[in-house]
Amino acid sequence: MERNSLEFPPSSLALDEPNGLLAFGGDLSPQRLLTAYQLGIFPWFNPGQPILWWTPDPRTVFYPEQVHCSRSMRKFIRRSTWQVSIDRNFRSVIEACSQERANSSGTWITPEMLEAYNRLHNLGYAHSVEVWQGNDLVGGLYGVALGRVFFGESMFSRETNGSKMALLHLARFLVNNDFLLFDAQVASSHLFTLGATCISRDMFEEVLLQGCDQGTIVQMQSVWQAAEKKLISDDGHILD
Repeated sequence: MERNSLEFPPSSLALDEPNGLLAFGGDLSPQRLLTAYQLGIFPWFNPGQPILWWTPDPRTVFYPEQVHCSRSMRKFIRRSTWQVSIDRNFRSVIEACSQERANSSGTWITPEMLEAYNRLHNLGYAHSVEVWQGNDLVGGLYGVALGRVFFGESMFSRETNGSKMALLHLARFLVNNDFLLFDAQVASSHLFTLGATCISRDMFEEVLLQGCDQGTIVQMQSVWQAAEKKLISDDGHILD
């Protein structure tokens, strides 16, 4: 991909193996990232690789109203003293997500990626959900919101159920604000236990056409601005 061009190849040219690899090169400028997300394309690459752009088929997604909260998790939420916020500390969340996990080596959230998504956050497109135990950040997630679609990127836990708490509260927030879809990108058994499902690339792109037009993108930015730094109760409403 040429650095000076924001155009991507048609998604129909994406490889079957590895599933969804569409292009490489370019940069992580806000303009390119926003163009990519509107087309259902996201960057994912390891240190030392060129920037790789993906659009897998099928696509793993959540319908916000179908995110599953188990009986044990409901009990945990009722008893918990944790608090959940939106966009209170985006940088701390993405830095926590970039740390190496116990069951993996390395991280795909390179310093280049970290700074790129911080730029998107400062522009009002990338958002975080934080889970707090007092002043300690115990879990969270971040992603990109365009119109009525939220594109999840990564989540973390420092305490059991930290990331799950963030996901469940985000889902309720998305339901309350009429979001169409929560993109989870690539399948995993853990995501399916939480209610994720798979849809075709064509179906995913149809939702993006419906929910990510420019007018809806501008309209929905005010929803995130209203939620910024406030707390979310366990039923998803914003608390002052």
